[in-house]
Amino acid sequence: MDKILHQPLGGNEMPRFGGIATMMRLPHIQTCEEKRALDVGFIGVPLDIGTSLRSGTRFGPREIRAQSVMIRPYNMATGAAPFDSLNVADIGDVPINTFNMLEAVRIIEEFYDNVIEHGIIPLTLGGDHTITLPILRALKKKHGKIGLVHIDAHADVNDHMFGEKIAHGTTFRRAVEEELLDCDRVVQIGLRAQGYTAEDFNWSRKQGFRVVQAEECWHKSLAPLMAEVRAKVDGGPVYLSFDIDGIDPAWAPGTGTPEIGGLTTIQAIEIIRGCQGLDLIGGDLVEVSPPYDTTGNTSLLGANLLYEMLCVLPGVQRR
Repeated sequence: MDKILHQPLGGNEMPRFGGIATMMRLPHIQTCEEKRALDVGFIGVPLDIGTSLRSGTRFGPREIRAQSVMIRPYNMATGAAPFDSLNVADIGDVPINTFNMLEAVRIIEEFYDNVIEHGIIPLTLGGDHTITLPILRALKKKHGKIGLVHIDAHADVNDHMFGEKIAHGTTFRRAVEEELLDCDRVVQIGLRAQGYTAEDFNWSRKQGFRVVQAEECWHKSLAPLMAEVRAKVDGGPVYLSFDIDGIDPAWAPGTGTPEIGGLTTIQAIEIIRGCQGLDLIGGDLVEVSPPYDTTGNTSLLGANLLYEMLCVLPGVQRR
């Protein structure tokens, strides 16, 4: 039997302002039988109880989907034709507990256990950055320790936040402690602004991470950097985690913890395209907070960056 290859709904089949809001107007797949045929699944995790300043990321998945309606199947710049190569669908949102963080984290991990059991590569619409921890927990069960490309204004390696061990600013310290990461294959890009001590970034360096502060990225193409990144993280499974506040708030104001002096949208695309050839086992786009984005531009950027992640997954053909 021929492999199923879903295609996004075209603009001449249904007006782009019409139809049900799924990522890129792809089919919404819910049954186990349909999931077994998928290669890639877009998943929403509408969580914001892990945020420390401005909330609103619970609305991120819905708005990213709404802003994805203009994205067309073929990548004109890279030649990637993901929908001619992989079976992709939107498999909906994780039904989190909105009042209990630890229970929400448990639900997310269980949901991703099922996704990975079906052989689906997850591309996640966040949600705050807490969600990456349970996703990594689920992925490690299949892949072992994981390499990481992490784009963010913040290192997210706090030991606790207000006494809590699980929050959006503790994700990668917990991931190290739980031995989810192959620390010699981790790169953090875009870190910046102020801290409490030098240890805020140096803790990552002591684990073996390559830390690329935002100042290293100013006024230049990041294509040369990504050659270094590929050499650092290659050699095993890699996860791509993109916090939208890695981008300067001039381009991405709709986020909970904005920091000036960040990456540009062009640099963001360079980073993701520079991951081509890695053994990517999943990715996420987190911390989009639509209430702080009157234009929809932050969600629009998030949707397009998720598409770029899809285009660099293993097995994607180029025309």
